[in-house]
Amino acid sequence: MTERTLTDELYEAERRLQAAQLAGDVEELDRLLDERLVFTGPPDGRLHTGAKRLDLHNHRSRTQVMTKVAEEELTVLVAGTTGVTCFLGTLEGAFAGEPFAGRLRYTRTWIHTPEYGWRILAVHAGPA
Repeated sequence: MTERTLTDELYEAERRLQAAQLAGDVEELDRLLDERLVFTGPPDGRLHTGAKRLDLHNHRSRTQVMTKVAEEELTVLVAGTTGVTCFLGTLEGAFAGEPFAGRLRYTRTWIHTPEYGWRILAVHAGPA
């Protein structure tokens, strides 16, 4: 049996994140998102603090509903207990009842702790 590496675990965490987004799985998102999460991205490139609370609220209230998360490419880098995932793919869904679709690139910074495993600390997203 092959020993799992932190890189293997980070690939798995990224895929768990994608599945949780698609399913609106607030409990899994809560496990994967660090309390200090910050997000920079569309539509205006602003930095959003308190991003975990907002993301969980949007999924819980069904303000944001994902209908497609299709990964085209995923790059994973690990240095000690810090990881970075670079996701390229297509997202579709609705936000506040308005449909959206786009091909996006996400760069996520993850931290690994004994208590939680991999959790996302920062996200930057932009059109691809």
